[in-house]
Amino acid sequence: MPGLLRGVARTAVISGTATAVSNRVSRRQAGRWARQEEEYAPQQSYAAPPPPPPAPAATPMDAKISQLQQLGQLKDQGVLSAEEFEAQKSRILAS
Repeated sequence: MPGLLRGVARTAVISGTATAVSNRVSRRQAGRWARQEEEYAPQQSYAAPPPPPPAPAATPMDAKISQLQQLGQLKDQGVLSAEEFEAQKSRILAS
């Protein structure tokens, strides 16, 4: 039994030493990486993104579509007859 305890104790000491060394190496590497990041961080500057383009002005086609929608609403409300609607639609599309 004393031989067994001695073997267990030796294993515990070796394991503890290995763990301590491993932890120390990990801390040193983390410290090195942190220093490297601090050294290179100021050099890495990113340009601000360009401002968004201005909203496009209404195109002639958008104006025509808007006028046609208004004509359609007037026809649906009974203000314009089918013939008047077709005449106005032809005029808008021709312009």
